[in-house]
Amino acid sequence: MKILIVGAGGIGGFFGAKLHQAGADITYLLREQRHQHIQSQGLTVETPRGSFTIRPRVVLANQLEPTYELIILACKAFDLESSIHSIAKASSKGFILPFLNGYSHLDALDRQFGKERVIGGIAHIAATISESGSVKQLTDLNSFTIGPRSPSQEAFAQELFTLCKKADFDSFYKENIEQALWDKWVFLATLAGMTTICRGSIGEIAATSYGKDLCRQMFAESCAIAAGEGYAITEKTQLSSLDILTKEGSPFTASMLRDLLAHKKNEYQHILGDLVDRASEHSIECPLLKIAYTHMAVESQLPAIK
Repeated sequence: MKILIVGAGGIGGFFGAKLHQAGADITYLLREQRHQHIQSQGLTVETPRGSFTIRPRVVLANQLEPTYELIILACKAFDLESSIHSIAKASSKGFILPFLNGYSHLDALDRQFGKERVIGGIAHIAATISESGSVKQLTDLNSFTIGPRSPSQEAFAQELFTLCKKADFDSFYKENIEQALWDKWVFLATLAGMTTICRGSIGEIAATSYGKDLCRQMFAESCAIAAGEGYAITEKTQLSSLDILTKEGSPFTASMLRDLLAHKKNEYQHILGDLVDRASEHSIECPLLKIAYTHMAVESQLPAIK
């Protein structure tokens, strides 16, 4: 299976490198600067258990050919449009597997390539690119979930899952992958909304007088929107999510907070804004989510303080 991975950041860099180690046929599509770095120095991954370096094939957009059976989109949600443009020469056949936050990217990809070609995927990992250009895994969490969105994808999705099971990360196969995407979205919206508003970790929020209650309220708002869209979150999943979102002493934060503090572009529109828009369509009240979205919208307009 020939696989093209768009981007070598936290998600693409980590999981692609692990698949490469397992013998998968991996090629990275990169921008010029990242392409030069990995071509000359290789791709280094730092994990809590040690570091390793691979030397994968890397290409630029003008070097692509339509020979890939799978294209993995490991970009940020705000880079989706440019990523679709960059794979133009490679996307005439094969499947597309996006690992983006939120849900609206599926609508965009379905319009561009047809739903039959777009598989569902979820990546759970806290990772970033260090100053040296390596991919740094911040915690032990590293799971890769895939699933078919139509019966015609089942055989390929199972083949990919078999390949993933050979790699050194946690692999999961979900028959109802779209429900799993909503499960993650409502969790992530609460995590990002609360940690950015409070500019603190889950543990710091939980240690305050009202932090846990506010986390539960924002999560309830998110769950109501999911139910309105036809993807009700099960009680078991809700309890599991809330256990993480209200855990005392937890250092857990959202990548959106890290991006905010570093004055980097972030996914507030795709994680918070799109959810609020769907609430409006169903006349669902979500005051805390609106505060979180408005806060990030204002912050995104402010100049960085030097």
